[in-house]
Amino acid sequence: MQDAIGGLVNLVIIVVFLVIVSGYLAFNVNYTKAFKVKNKIISTFESYEGNCGSTTACEKKIIEYMNQIGYAHDDRHTPSNLEKDDYSCSGGYCYKKVIVTDESGKDVIGEGYQKVYYKVATQITIDIPIINNIMSNLRVFQVSGDTKVIKERTN
Repeated sequence: MQDAIGGLVNLVIIVVFLVIVSGYLAFNVNYTKAFKVKNKIISTFESYEGNCGSTTACEKKIIEYMNQIGYAHDDRHTPSNLEKDDYSCSGGYCYKKVIVTDESGKDVIGEGYQKVYYKVATQITIDIPIINNIMSNLRVFQVSGDTKVIKERTN
């Protein structure tokens, strides 16, 4: 009887080890995707100088890249806790326009331009049905970054 219980304990240890290792690998793969998408969004925002509203060529380029690398870009995979911070969320990522100010808090404007940069955030998602059923609101893993300062024409 002791041998049967000892074999069962060994089997449980092996299964737990495999679950931990495969979970770690799944997280790393999805982190890499989210990081690549964040970098692509930042470079696209910089190349289009921030003109990346919905249904623009900029957004189409971002969505095309997301499809190319297999990054989920539906509303279920959009960072949800950023909407309260004035982020605009669109299909798998969120961004926020930040106007650069000087030490006194005034906008830095010169010659018909204002200086702005964009904060971008993507979501790390792991679609494992059992984990998603147990922890459906666990959406804390995000990758974020900022663009370079962009000169934007004032109206």
